[in-house]
Amino acid sequence: MIRHLTLRQLQVFVEATRLMNFARTAEALHLTQPAVSMQIRQLEEAVGLPLFERVGRKLALTEAGALFRGHAARVLGELQDAGQSLQALQGLRGGMVVVGLVSTAKYFTPRLLSRFTERYPDIEVRLSVGNREVLIGLLENNEIDLAVMGRPPDRLDAVSEAAAENPHLLVAAHDHPLATAKSFDIHELRHETFLLREPGSGTRNVMEQVLKQHLFVPARTSVMGSNETVKQAVMAGMGISLLSLHTLTLERRAGEVALLDVVGTPVKRNWHVVHMRSKKLSPAATRFRHFLLEEMAPFLAGYSPLPEK
Repeated sequence: MIRHLTLRQLQVFVEATRLMNFARTAEALHLTQPAVSMQIRQLEEAVGLPLFERVGRKLALTEAGALFRGHAARVLGELQDAGQSLQALQGLRGGMVVVGLVSTAKYFTPRLLSRFTERYPDIEVRLSVGNREVLIGLLENNEIDLAVMGRPPDRLDAVSEAAAENPHLLVAAHDHPLATAKSFDIHELRHETFLLREPGSGTRNVMEQVLKQHLFVPARTSVMGSNETVKQAVMAGMGISLLSLHTLTLERRAGEVALLDVVGTPVKRNWHVVHMRSKKLSPAATRFRHFLLEEMAPFLAGYSPLPEK
């Protein structure tokens, strides 16, 4: 039976599960490492089961820790919602909004955020970055107010609103033999290595759909865990990849990559702003949601335009 839990213990536990390092947890929460260890130990005593274990040199969650994490995160999320609702009743102008971003969105959202904070300096915006599956978990556990992602989550009872186009294109090194070719079939790339994002990534899902639609099987594939790694591999001539146009702004300006004019591309997708249907958005979160829905499309049209045919 769980007894004598404290809010501080839950806060330390959830932060420790995010960072999986007690020293970094202590730094993030402005505590000492012994204080973090003590809070975790007292929580484990209250729960009656170990929540963390050491696997080699790495910290890992036990089965009980993984189960308890979702409950702890939801409790903290509900308390945050309650606090923001009370602030709204008091007529406070400020507030905080926690936004989850798929890793592709991190390339442009900070610039949008800068515009928002200039307009609303009293609202604090916190960002959490992960792939699509990570964000679905954060939404489900009420750890974030809103998410910016490509394909909306179909397994959640969530509200998803299209905010802007998110075109995906096949990209190669700037000196690729087909860099300047016009309207060629994807099967011309049959001897190429295709660089894929990790499972759970929205970009990986789009790539798989394109290959299936064209009945195309690459000669070789290589899986990489981030857009940055994929882009560096493309620029080094290691292969071809399908990426969101909005990840390639700097590389296009520097002339480091070529956008291949493959028939059927760009693949048209949308950016969505997502929140749980049961979530009562605070005034700060509501304001940020409206800002994204109104400002994202015109911003992206100027920031990273589609190439002219």
